Formats: sequence, structure tokens, C-alpha cells
Amino acid sequence: MALRHRELRRRSFRSRFRGLTVTELSQAFARVIQEVRLGKLRREALRDMADRIGLSEMTSFVAAVIQSEQLGVSLSKVLRIQSDQMRVKRRQLAEEAAHKAPLKMLIPMTLLIFPSLIIVLMTPAALRLFQSALGGMFGL
Repeated sequence: MALRHRELRRRSFRSRFRGLTVTELSQAFARVIQEVRLGKLRREALRDMADRIGLSEMTSFVAAVIQSEQLGVSLSKVLRIQSDQMRVKRRQLAEEAAHKAPLKMLIPMTLLIFPSLIIVLMTPAALRLFQSALGGMFGL
């Protein structure tokens, strides 16, 4: 019962890789491990995984892992720097979308909200003008 619940939770959870599920990601890494065990170089197996997945984030992750392996740099430092860069990129994309929002709101506001607002505000004034014009014409 607990195993089934854990499996459902794992399937329903989505990673931050644009719709790539955790199970798909774990299967990709499992395939890399299997390829390394069969004699393929780790960097080749990782590059093949990045090519199969086709996400820029995964490609940069694989490049960081390969680079840290080649240069002997701590992987944790490289991944910390990469995560900071990804956060900055995500923040820039959010700011860009926020700058586009007013332009997207302009058309619905001019076509839907402003005409109804003008009708609500101008109707009492138009009625008074109409009543005063009729009163002046008929002597009321």
C-alpha cells in the first residue's frame, strides 16, 4: 500500500525541467549509469543524455559536470554557480513577461472596460441634458 502511494506521488510530482517528470529524469540517469557500466565514457553518456532530452538546462548541467570532472573543481561549487545563473535567468524571464503584461491588457481594456465605464458615467449626465433640453423646448 505504501509503495503504491509513493509511486503515485512520484508520478504526479513534476520537476522544474519544463514538464519532464521525475520518473523520466531518473530513467535518463539510470540509462547513463547503465551505459557507463557497459564501458562508455561518462562524458559521452552524459552528452548523449543531454541530446536525448533536448533541454538547454540539461545541456548546461551536463557541461558543468563534465567541466568540473576535467578541471578537478568541486562539483558542488560548480552546481552552486549554475543554480545562481539559472535563478537569474528565470528572474529575467519573469521580468520580461511582467513588462509585456500592460501591452496585453491594453486591448481588452479599451474594447471592453472603457466603453462600459463611459456608459455608466455618462448616462446620468446625458439624461439631465436631455431633460433640460426638453424642458426648455416645451416650457416645463
